[in-house]
Amino acid sequence: MFAIFKREIKAYFRTVVGWLFIAAVLALYGLYFYAYNLRSGYPYISYSLSAIAFIMLIAVPVLTMRSFAEERHTKTDQLVLTAPVSLGKIVFGKYLAMVGVFTAAMAVIALTPLFLSIYGTVPMGESYVALLGFWLYGCACIAIGMLMSVLTESQVIAAVLAFAVLFLGYMMSSITGLISQSGNILTAILGAYDLYTPLESFMNGCLDLTGLVYFLSVIGLCLFLSCQLIQKRRYSVSTKKIALGAFSIGTIVIACAVAVGVNLVVRELPSTVTAIDATSTQLYSITDTTKDYLKGLNEDVTIYVLAAENGGDSTLAETLQRYEDLSDHIKVEYKNPSTNPTFYQQYTSEAPSAGSMIVVSEQRSRVIDYSDIYEYSFDYSTYSQSLEGYDAEGQLTSAIQYVTMDSSELPVIYEITGHGETALSGGFTEAVEKANMTLSELTLLTEDAVPEDAAAIIINGPSSDFSEDDAKKVTDYLENGGKALIVTNFEYKNLTNFESILSSYGIERVDGIVMENDASYYYNNIPYYLLPDVASSSYTTSVSGKYIFAPYSEAFSYNGESEDVTYTALLETTEAAVSKIDVANATTSQKEDGDIEGPFAIALAAERTVDDVTSQIVVAGSVNLFTDSTNAIVSGNNVSMFTDIISELTGGEEEDTAVIPVKEYTLGTITVTSISAIIGGLAASILVPIVLLVIGIVIWAVRRKK
Repeated sequence: MFAIFKREIKAYFRTVVGWLFIAAVLALYGLYFYAYNLRSGYPYISYSLSAIAFIMLIAVPVLTMRSFAEERHTKTDQLVLTAPVSLGKIVFGKYLAMVGVFTAAMAVIALTPLFLSIYGTVPMGESYVALLGFWLYGCACIAIGMLMSVLTESQVIAAVLAFAVLFLGYMMSSITGLISQSGNILTAILGAYDLYTPLESFMNGCLDLTGLVYFLSVIGLCLFLSCQLIQKRRYSVSTKKIALGAFSIGTIVIACAVAVGVNLVVRELPSTVTAIDATSTQLYSITDTTKDYLKGLNEDVTIYVLAAENGGDSTLAETLQRYEDLSDHIKVEYKNPSTNPTFYQQYTSEAPSAGSMIVVSEQRSRVIDYSDIYEYSFDYSTYSQSLEGYDAEGQLTSAIQYVTMDSSELPVIYEITGHGETALSGGFTEAVEKANMTLSELTLLTEDAVPEDAAAIIINGPSSDFSEDDAKKVTDYLENGGKALIVTNFEYKNLTNFESILSSYGIERVDGIVMENDASYYYNNIPYYLLPDVASSSYTTSVSGKYIFAPYSEAFSYNGESEDVTYTALLETTEAAVSKIDVANATTSQKEDGDIEGPFAIALAAERTVDDVTSQIVVAGSVNLFTDSTNAIVSGNNVSMFTDIISELTGGEEEDTAVIPVKEYTLGTITVTSISAIIGGLAASILVPIVLLVIGIVIWAVRRKK
């Protein structure tokens, strides 16, 4: 076998074919590498590899067309057919030579993640998993191309056949989708020859055993069929030997059955075994919190996905598969909206978007809209949005908890109204729902007291004062162990009764609006667009070390020596900050006459214990803190902090109501200088391919003259 491999590999590099193949692959990869990775700053080479998957349909036939067709055309195959050499070694040796040429191109591509790492953080695990997947995909394509070369003595026909067959495998997912989105026997049979779908898992950063086995099965089956086809001709040439079954249909059927059987067995294995999460953000991994919860799940839950099973979100499908594998009580069913357009009406009156999920138990149901699965940030400087977070686990675990909890276990949070309060934005109300709590409005004027079932209350930036009676209802609730999130608005001062609620905890509002004079702690060159320091506490668990955006904020002073109250600063400014008293006539953000010097606490928590009764409040000085527009500036961090606060106030840190935070979907972009991007792009897409092609031409020309 080694002699065959050595002869073939030399043949590829002594002619232009091998060099041309490598140059073509590298040239096209270089173009996308420049566009995606160098110019746009994406650290994922899987973007570039996915883009060049189609070139394999053209490049591979050029590489494989001569492997057997040329020898058959020149009759030199007679020597092979009559040689006392194992046919398997001949076929495998030729195949390895072509794989060697392809591997040489992949070896060069494998250097690009290392080059990118010079300019920033690159997900090496994901990069090399993507490279492995693309290499397996290329090896499978080569095996198919070689099989087509065995069928004919014309190199042109071999190349055309290879392209047609590879193109069919590349497009098979779309073809089966056109035949039936819900799937049937025909699509299941055709789907067995789907070359691209197994590649997607690798490109998404998942080391997929099912994809690995599939590609190896295709390779093994093609090599076996190549041997069988050559064997038929071999025995027709060697008339002195007669062997039954040299070209046995039965043997081929058995080989195909074995390949199909192995793949079916592997697909039945749990995803925790077959899929290794190689993503830097552990995108597909299920947290221990969810695992522990699902282990104790004893009620059946069905997750209906409003999408075709083979045409949905592959990332979400992987997550759902892991949920099914973790509990026998979880069942996932796909409902194609095209064939079941009214299915959702059993559970909701409003039509969810395509790809949404409906989580159902015997007690109740919850709709998870597809728009809530992914989290986007909006860049107001470029008016573009980018994908930042993946919240499938958080939404699913929350929904499963919700549909299986007893009604008495569902906390109620009351949002106080009637004093010009600002209503919570949609993203924050969704956060309350995700924490499996009910958000209800409460008008104190119409109630004798805060309801007993209140897990917490929210007072969000009142613009008019409370009545004495309303303020007393709140203080009575807190004295009995209540919890409250209170947000103030710097524009509305002298709210005496409202401020008495804060005063009972020794907290006073500082006059003016806070302006920061340390440029590292404000946004967009606007001193009152605060990016305060986030103190580490149980109220800021998921945002410690991250940015919180708190524009138009006022500060608080408090009695730090109180025996009954414990204070925890949550958001703090630097010493360079000042509170502007006369902001309308201010000429600078620096301290002027009458201004108050920092540092300031613009959000804090207070816990008061009197006669063994403990109450908690969290006070924030920016009414804009909990709005969707502000939250988008910091990629969802404000919602995360809000969730931490609500969970801490209501006791949501307990295991059965834990909130799974949003996972980062991608790493940040890398910064490549313009000159480096241009030089790297030219080298990758033009210089290196041309040099390789010139080397091949020179070697071919020199050998031709000899």
